[in-house]
Amino acid sequence: MVPVLRALSDGQVRHWRDVEAPAAAELGLTEGDRADVFPSGKTRINDRVQWAITHLVQAGVLTRPQRGHVQINDRGHTLLAENPKRVDGKVLSQFEEYRDFLSRSREKTTSSNGSGPVESAETPLEAIADAVRASNEALAAEVLQRVLDQPPVFLERLVLRLLTAMGYGGRAGAAEHWGKSGDGGIDGVVRQDVLGLDRVYVQAKRYAADHPVGRPDIQAFVGALHGQQADRGVFITTSRFSADARSYVERIPNRIVLIDGRRLAELMILHNVGVQDESTFVLKRVDEDFFEQS
Repeated sequence: MVPVLRALSDGQVRHWRDVEAPAAAELGLTEGDRADVFPSGKTRINDRVQWAITHLVQAGVLTRPQRGHVQINDRGHTLLAENPKRVDGKVLSQFEEYRDFLSRSREKTTSSNGSGPVESAETPLEAIADAVRASNEALAAEVLQRVLDQPPVFLERLVLRLLTAMGYGGRAGAAEHWGKSGDGGIDGVVRQDVLGLDRVYVQAKRYAADHPVGRPDIQAFVGALHGQQADRGVFITTSRFSADARSYVERIPNRIVLIDGRRLAELMILHNVGVQDESTFVLKRVDEDFFEQS
């Protein structure tokens, strides 16, 4: 909130979007920080600035003299002078308007001992994104364990289904499971076109976490690709790849994609393979463009 107030401290009327750059500069954010986005595509700094402006306006510290624009007022100047290092919900709660806002928006939460409201430094979008991330991390661990509990052929069929869900094969292509004795090190193939001119070969290894896939496994897969006169493939494992295996893949001309257990679980969750949507929440905000003057 302080960087937003400082960006407006000259008293000029500014569009809310023009507050973002100076606020980010005062915070010392790098280009990478500014590019940090939520899954929805919204940047974290944009969300934070909008959140701060909303709360400062509700506290009567900023005003909206025209649509999409904000300006600091006398209360804001005084607040910034008295709190040059930090302005938070506790500071804003000195104003009756802000307390009424909290009551209306039901933002107060109760602490674990029931002693009173607890303030969060997160915006609502950040809180939801963090909750989803934590849930997905736990889900990924469970999904991977479920795969490990199945026989090896289950993984071979699973990876073909996953690649199809990711769009490989298309409507005119097809995925075929080859995993059997004498398969030559190929567990399946995805035909990208109806004539089978463009093919992606797949190898799947169901290994425990303490059994990494090494360079010999990758070399065997490359040899199997040569036997099919192919130069591209996907090697998927439930464990991980050794540094030597990854280094080998980077040096050879073949196009080999390595997917370890963690990435496998992430892709399964992303493309709803072995999981399903349980609940959907929609977080809405004011459409500033809608209220812009034409």
